[in-house]
Amino acid sequence: MSAPVAASGETIAAGMVLAAGLGLRMRPITERMPKPLVTVAGRCLLDRALDHYAEAGLARAVVNTHYLAEQIAAHVAARTAPEIVLSHEPALLETGGGVLNALPLLGAGPFFVANSDALWLNGPLPALTRLARAWNGAAMDALLLLAVVPGTLGYEGRGDFTMDGLGRLRRRAERGIAPFLFTGVQILHPRLFADEAPGKWSLNRVYDKALAAGRLYGLRHDGAWYHVGDPAGLAAVEARLRSEGAAAA
Repeated sequence: MSAPVAASGETIAAGMVLAAGLGLRMRPITERMPKPLVTVAGRCLLDRALDHYAEAGLARAVVNTHYLAEQIAAHVAARTAPEIVLSHEPALLETGGGVLNALPLLGAGPFFVANSDALWLNGPLPALTRLARAWNGAAMDALLLLAVVPGTLGYEGRGDFTMDGLGRLRRRAERGIAPFLFTGVQILHPRLFADEAPGKWSLNRVYDKALAAGRLYGLRHDGAWYHVGDPAGLAAVEARLRSEGAAAA
């Protein structure tokens, strides 16, 4: 399967999985294993994300590591697709610093990024295919996959974004409620990181840059998305997946 081609004609050939975190909210499960290797209904979180990349036809996936990095390295060594390249962080760089550090491995074009605990099931079309088809590099610097807040299992927040009819995003007001939450799956362009310095910082910094320029967009997910944040959430999601017969999806 070939890599997805965006509406703008750009090929999206690479993706990154953010797998370096400490997984503190998943303790005690993560005291001896990194959160990306936690199994949910028969498949670990990291493999679920990489399976989506393989299905999309990506040639390369970059996985950043920090906490218990040797376990992740040993695990991905058994995969044959996509090609896995590790981006090790001796000091934890958070999401933004981690992506910046990995940019030389991701190429010059737009790329996918997924949180390792972003557990999603596809709708009629794969979510990554829909994101690629919606990507327009002339108008966008970031395209976020969004889920609708009501009914999202394991999520108890106020939402993250509002979205207009063209897909342009605005952040939720400080004390307000927004209908969409960020799933942790996205397309980013390297130009977002052009003026950023190496170090420990969040992707929210480049989202704000894109938002200020009117180049932060969203796409509503048409499948299921689950929040796997802590042991209770893990148990709830696993029960839901098994009851729906989606353990291997």
